[in-house]
Amino acid sequence: MVMRVTDLAAKTGVSPDTIRFYTREGLLQPGRNPTNNYHEYDATELQRLRFARKARQLGFSLPEIKLILQQADDRHSPCPMVRGVFEDRLADVEAQLNELTALRDRMQAALATWQSMPDGTPDGHTICRLIEHWDDTPDATGK
Repeated sequence: MVMRVTDLAAKTGVSPDTIRFYTREGLLQPGRNPTNNYHEYDATELQRLRFARKARQLGFSLPEIKLILQQADDRHSPCPMVRGVFEDRLADVEAQLNELTALRDRMQAALATWQSMPDGTPDGHTICRLIEHWDDTPDATGK
């Protein structure tokens, strides 16, 4: 089964531009039609594109996906590397979630405090009293 860019795009639900980009980046390795020099994609490229899409949905970067595909092309299991990258990435996501949770808590505490504070006009000594008088110590936020 030989496909052109538009055929592959229709089968996978990605744009032709994405397929062209993945081809330029080396994730896809299509052949060339000798009569018109168009790229020709086969079932292997379809599988690689579907794999790349799933990997992107799991948070893998294009360089990481390329490395995974290269290891598979060399008949080496990329699974140990995938686990390692994924464990590191999960730890990063957990840290980001903790930071965002702390930010949300500070924002909720600030907004609750600011609801009862009057608006102020900049007077050369202050810019916005809401921010300047915000006390972000743990006792002030209840944390």
